[in-house]
Amino acid sequence: MNLTLKIWRQQGPQDKGKMVDYKVSDISEHMSFLEMMDVLNEQLINKGDEPVAFDHDCREGICGMCSMYINGEAHGPDRGVTTCQLHMRMFKDGDTITIEPFRAKAFPVIKDLVVDRSSFDRIQHAGGFISVNTSGNTQDANAILIDKHDADTAMDAATCIGCGACVASCKNSSAMLFVGAKVSQYALLPQGQVEAVDRVKNMVAQMDLEGFGNCTNTGACEVECPKGISLENIARMNREFLSANIKS
Repeated sequence: MNLTLKIWRQQGPQDKGKMVDYKVSDISEHMSFLEMMDVLNEQLINKGDEPVAFDHDCREGICGMCSMYINGEAHGPDRGVTTCQLHMRMFKDGDTITIEPFRAKAFPVIKDLVVDRSSFDRIQHAGGFISVNTSGNTQDANAILIDKHDADTAMDAATCIGCGACVASCKNSSAMLFVGAKVSQYALLPQGQVEAVDRVKNMVAQMDLEGFGNCTNTGACEVECPKGISLENIARMNREFLSANIKS
């Protein structure tokens, strides 16, 4: 395939940035999207030009780093996949592909297609954990009876990889699907009950502090999420938040 790529180039957080057109040829439909980007960067390096900066790590759909906004969709036109799992067979010969970084106040651009998603880390640090007594009297987790439905639902929430597609696809740049998944992961399990009140209040407070918008139930986050995290997690987080404020 021969393609035209319209890519956002920005030297740094303070740079204005602009879209730049590139041509790539002989792209196999079996390539992943990131492999296509590798071909482009090799071409740029051979010409003495600066390669396009983009995030990637495992390239197995697990780490969530490969956050690109492709033709107006977070992670591109496929469903249930991250950018590294997107294959070029989703495009046609002669296509023009627009590639941008995730855009949100809380995700400032570092360079080109790389954004700073450390705001998610700070939300997680605010309460996305449990304290465990490791004095030697720790109870075996497998000895704690948990309803099968609750365990499955908690595991579904725990599949969130924190890629930020929910934020990028939301017109309000809301992080409530991410926070809802992290809260639900613990709210459904007995191990998470000890710190439940502080957890949801602290995580929501940090989310607001980071500058994320509010949820208006458009559902775009669930549609674009590569792990299919359900909107039910936002409803659960709201219930947990209300309950926590009543108890305190």
